[in-house]
Amino acid sequence: MRRSLYFAAAILCGVPSLFAQSAPIALSVDLTDAPRRILYATETLPVKPGELTLVYPKWIPGEHSPSGPIDQSTGLVMTTDTGLRVKWERDDVNMFAYHLTVPAGATSLTVKMEFLATAAAQGFSAGASTSANLALLSWNSVLLYPAGAKAADVQFVPTLRIPAEWKFGTALEMSAKPEPNVTLFKTVSLEQLIDSPVLAGRWFREIRLAPDTTPQHILDLAGDGPEDLALSEEHIQEFTRLVHETGALYKSRHYGEYHFLVTLSDQVAHFGLEHHQSSDDRVAHQTFSDDSQFVANGLLLPHEFTHSWNGKYRRPAGLATGDYDSPMKGDLLWVYEGLTEYLGDVLTSRSGIWSPEVYRDRLATVYGYLNDARQGRTWRDLQDTATAAQLLYSAGGAYDAWRRNVDYYDEGELLWLEVDLTIREKTNGARSLNDFAAAFEGVGGNTGPKVVPYTFDDVVKGLNAVCPNDWAGFLRVRLDSNDLHVPEQKGLDALSGYKLVYTDQPNYWSQLLESSGYLDARYSLGLMVGSTGSIGDVLFDSLAFKAGLAPGFQIVAVNGRAFSTGLLRAAIQEAKTTQKPIELIVENTGYYKVVRLEYHDGERYPSLERVDAVPDRLSEILKPMTPAK
Repeated sequence: MRRSLYFAAAILCGVPSLFAQSAPIALSVDLTDAPRRILYATETLPVKPGELTLVYPKWIPGEHSPSGPIDQSTGLVMTTDTGLRVKWERDDVNMFAYHLTVPAGATSLTVKMEFLATAAAQGFSAGASTSANLALLSWNSVLLYPAGAKAADVQFVPTLRIPAEWKFGTALEMSAKPEPNVTLFKTVSLEQLIDSPVLAGRWFREIRLAPDTTPQHILDLAGDGPEDLALSEEHIQEFTRLVHETGALYKSRHYGEYHFLVTLSDQVAHFGLEHHQSSDDRVAHQTFSDDSQFVANGLLLPHEFTHSWNGKYRRPAGLATGDYDSPMKGDLLWVYEGLTEYLGDVLTSRSGIWSPEVYRDRLATVYGYLNDARQGRTWRDLQDTATAAQLLYSAGGAYDAWRRNVDYYDEGELLWLEVDLTIREKTNGARSLNDFAAAFEGVGGNTGPKVVPYTFDDVVKGLNAVCPNDWAGFLRVRLDSNDLHVPEQKGLDALSGYKLVYTDQPNYWSQLLESSGYLDARYSLGLMVGSTGSIGDVLFDSLAFKAGLAPGFQIVAVNGRAFSTGLLRAAIQEAKTTQKPIELIVENTGYYKVVRLEYHDGERYPSLERVDAVPDRLSEILKPMTPAK
């Protein structure tokens, strides 16, 4: 055990191996069997005789966790150019490391493996990524690299084979096409390779955005059928405005060409993952052809695009590890993700994807649940949600309001909105967070893809350069608070021109939730319930909690009638005009009981109400920075 622990530690510390980078590593990936969920990879590395350790990428950038899908890596066989098969042995501590001895006379090592893309349609890049007519290739899932090497220093020559009649999009540059369905790409570093996924499919559409802008911006769409690619001209223009608005905001671009890789399929995991010169955006098949779904998912592309500046180019020092084996530290994710969430929402509105009303309803929804439906704030502060990110991405579900999960997204958005409002108030509107974004994210002007790390002190320094203030104290109060209500409440209500109120009318986002079969009764009864009567969450110390209800309980009947969300909503409304309690029959693991809820205040949904005495700074924030064309 001591030897294994020492050896694993030596790998992490970058002890040199006998890998010889005398030539680039050749990596060939075959997607022709992707419809059967099998990807084939062949990798040839230059080597010297002796001990060698290869590692499978473990800590995946953007996922902030050791989520490399090594459990789906199979068929691992290594042979030398002399025809000998080389026996490998997995490290007994670092499961992602393989030890081997290169025999005398060998100058290259060929590694063959398959990746079984059989995971469920959930999670992130390790989740489902193929269907009968498309595939999203994440290069980190099909390669090994020498232990101790920096990703920027290891060179790869990638080759891709796709099924006949398929097309693809990627930020990688093509070098040659030796066969009709085979593409050889230019040599890139391992860092750029893993940062450049490939979207391929039979039903594929390429749309060039903002043709008046340099560099080029390309929207690559792949779907399960041609109808999934029916993006309207109006929405194309909104994405074009997004390109223009990012240029006006950041005043820089850090890529040679940018690709929005959008997978429109119900067969894949749904998420967004940022890359320097592209983004991996996976959504339901009707998202671009159904206007309501388009708006509901409107934040995704602006958010991931913003990461090209905030997250990929400017990156917290604890996340800029330089390889995929060293643990990442997420303490500044409230900047990496929180600032991106804020700027992404603002850009969504400035681009016209969201109307100002939809944006305000989104803000009210976030503000309401963090302020009044997140009791977990009393024990887990915002800072801990970032520090513990690798644990919390898989959290959620039952008692989520008490446990909390990756709240640095939404609470980070409130924090950065308050920063923006504070700068505007202190400078009488002369300066704003726009100035910080341009200076902090655009430092160095236009560049190719590279990483410029930052620390907490760098963030404070950047804010002070825009507007002198005790920003360190300001931020620490908000990061370390264990108050039930978010500390941003006072600043948002006093500075934005709007205040949080509750009405009996569901806002836009509450209506979307209810249209999918859920009833949000957190602000009345203290629970969330699905269309079948299954309780999704119960707020600690709420009326529902005190009455003995819990997540997972099944509501069978409401006031003597078989459950439906419509009946429960009607019962909440009716109870406002009567003294009778709301009576529920609930089931818990085969046992039934009657629960009576003494509630008579009607429905409550978060909303923003205009405060006439305060300048409407929120509307100022949402104004486009570029003229309409």
